[in-house]
Amino acid sequence: MSALHLSLKKLAFVCLFIALTQLAVAQHKKTVPAPVPATPPTITLPPPVTPKQGPKPYNEVITGKALTRKGLFSVHKIDDKWFFELGDSLLGKDILVVNRIAKAPANMRSGSFGYAGDEINENVIRFEKGPLNRIFMRTISYSTYSGDSTKPMYKSVMNSNVQPITAAFDIRAFSKDSAGSVIDLTDFINGDNESLFFAPSYKSALKLGALQNDKSYVLDVKPYPINTEIRTVKTYSRSSIPGAGPGGFSTFELNCSLVLLPATPMTPRYFDERVAYFTTEYTDFDVNPQGIKDVSIITRWRLEVKPEDMDKFNGGELVEPKKPIIYYIDPSTPAKWIPYLIQGVNDWQKAFEKAGFKNAIMGKMAPTNAENDSWSLEDARYSAIVYKPSGTTNASGPNVHDPRSGEILESHINWYHNVMRLVHTWYMIQAGASDPKARKPVFDDELMGQLIRFVSSHEVGHTLGLPHNMGASSSVPVEKLRDKKWVEANGHTPSIMDYARFNYVAQPEDSITEKGLLPRIGEYDDWSIEWGYRPLPGKTGEEEKKFLNNLVKSKANNPRLRFLNDGSYDPRAQSEDLGDNAVKAGAYGLKNLKKILPELPAWVNQEGENYDELEQAYSELFSQYTRYMGHALMYIGGIETNNKTSDQKGPVYTIVPRVSQEQALSFLQKNLFETPSWLLNKKIQNLVALPVSDRITLLQDNFLGGLLGTARLTRMISEANRDVNAYPIDEYLSAIRAGLWKELATTKPVDNYRRNLQKSFVERLGNMISPSSSSAMGGGIIITFGPVTDPKKTDIISVAKAELKLLKATISAALPGYTDKMSRYHLQDMQERIEKILSKKE
Repeated sequence: MSALHLSLKKLAFVCLFIALTQLAVAQHKKTVPAPVPATPPTITLPPPVTPKQGPKPYNEVITGKALTRKGLFSVHKIDDKWFFELGDSLLGKDILVVNRIAKAPANMRSGSFGYAGDEINENVIRFEKGPLNRIFMRTISYSTYSGDSTKPMYKSVMNSNVQPITAAFDIRAFSKDSAGSVIDLTDFINGDNESLFFAPSYKSALKLGALQNDKSYVLDVKPYPINTEIRTVKTYSRSSIPGAGPGGFSTFELNCSLVLLPATPMTPRYFDERVAYFTTEYTDFDVNPQGIKDVSIITRWRLEVKPEDMDKFNGGELVEPKKPIIYYIDPSTPAKWIPYLIQGVNDWQKAFEKAGFKNAIMGKMAPTNAENDSWSLEDARYSAIVYKPSGTTNASGPNVHDPRSGEILESHINWYHNVMRLVHTWYMIQAGASDPKARKPVFDDELMGQLIRFVSSHEVGHTLGLPHNMGASSSVPVEKLRDKKWVEANGHTPSIMDYARFNYVAQPEDSITEKGLLPRIGEYDDWSIEWGYRPLPGKTGEEEKKFLNNLVKSKANNPRLRFLNDGSYDPRAQSEDLGDNAVKAGAYGLKNLKKILPELPAWVNQEGENYDELEQAYSELFSQYTRYMGHALMYIGGIETNNKTSDQKGPVYTIVPRVSQEQALSFLQKNLFETPSWLLNKKIQNLVALPVSDRITLLQDNFLGGLLGTARLTRMISEANRDVNAYPIDEYLSAIRAGLWKELATTKPVDNYRRNLQKSFVERLGNMISPSSSSAMGGGIIITFGPVTDPKKTDIISVAKAELKLLKATISAALPGYTDKMSRYHLQDMQERIEKILSKKE
């Protein structure tokens, strides 16, 4: 057969195949040809394939057996099948998907993650019609943005960011009115996918493997007007987790919320680090004509003035918003705590008055079935404080927001029952010296109610968009915390979003009541709500930004309205600290702890019970003591940060004054490195298993590691290069050595704790000079500041060698005067170790 003849036969076959294929497409049917051999002796057509059925009549798919619920999607359940009916009006609309753990297995935790209520994924999806009678689902990203569709940049950004199709569904039938499509989601929601269930990172954190289909099922699908809730039971294979036993299977109850985003996004308000909010971010290609800019917009509720009230609002009169923020209280909450939870919400009303609104936020009891049988905690139209009968000692305030605008859509505050145990212990240890009502194993309901109110307000603040303001309490002079009249009028911190739990500075003789001991919504909170929520009608985005910038600058001289971010190197922005001098505040706190410790058995022991409560209280007291030490450590090598824009005068970064660093070191020498024997209460230690003596040794060693850490020393060298008034590391290390070895001047016997500490000092200096691969250079308290320079290229090794030489000479001079055997053994050992370190060649 000639090549030409064969080609003609092939061409004829291809033409015939194309014709048949076009006919099949025209009839919405597929024909799949069999593969053609490379060199067939003859050409034969493939056997006919039965085409796949297209959409059927509605009544053949949604039969009389269907259990139908109407909402965002109409949901039809037929036997074990789940059909969704999507109206054409929903196509192309953005739908926010939020996935959470509804119920979690015991002992399945990864740190603080893995509890009921934890979010496990969030994304935006969009449905659209595709060819061949299919519905496509795309996952939408708002990480890049070009808002002006008239500019070439808009088209370029769109072309470079095609949103992925993550699922496809055959249209089983068209709606009765032909204005919608029915799709079968059974396999999709029965299976495992990132859209409705765990994000890969969360599965990895919990060591979850493959879905076990035979042990998984759909519990229910409930549609509501703007959302649909999918509840499933999922069982996964699991690798072993430390503390959770061997691997096997783990079963979760998961909830997926599909929430229709507003048709018109809320006008965003741009983030300002001087008045911080939680944010959502994207990259804007329009804002900078010569580059790009990462833009942050704050998360907040949409509070709008009613059109008929605009004149009143502009005239300074308080008005009610179009739609207030309402938090419902979970019906399963113990009745006696409900009024306090509601009050914790309502306490924010005065803050919103600063933004021009009255009755803008309120707490309400959830309606009963008789009042509203369609109300549900799962309905995304409702925000709630959800009671969880859990042993978790915590509460959390997440929110769900529109990634396009930052608009908060709903919030479910998690209220874990055992948070009461947490606040009980905190209040006893921090305020027990001042408040006799704190000296009980079980607090009176009124006191516990007020503690619940405080936690409720704090968590509501998070759901309003407010992060922690750890620096708020640093605006209060320490002595004002002991001034009964002042502190009861103003509170011990201007922000309830601070981690300034209770006023531990107050002394018993100050006679300060709960009004000056408990946190409350304060001056900073009022200012923050005013800045974030006050409508600015008639202003463009740029005009609003300029107005708000000038507003912030007008408040710059008021330290009570200052936001300081935690996680920096600023000693003013610390968790659990109080006052404008945390070292001085810590000294007052220690006085109270020394009064409280011997009283603990009488305060917590109950007849017929063991000593578990005493052990917990003793442990919390030790933790509180540790916090005071940590507050002091932050001053050394610290850098104060005052966020400013380029139109504000003064420095942004300022080195902590040398005198403050010296006071902090002196505080640590006196209260930590000189053995805190008062903590070793023999009466209590004989009743509990807690080895406080071992914890003291470990704590001393860790803090010494923090003081001598390479990161801190490098930072101090850098500070000395930029400021002649900084604390030089030679004088700093000399002060540490003098304090740790002060016994040598008087030949006082060295106790066991001090011997261990002195050994640690020598070994750590030795590791500075000749680092070992296993060296724990910084101990347990390490704070870094940018890249850490190689110590060999700094003065660190030089100063360390000089200190060891000076110490060796001091030990040699003191040894003849020592008669205490253990002290002599120790000092002789130290001499030999120092000689070995200094003689070692690199």
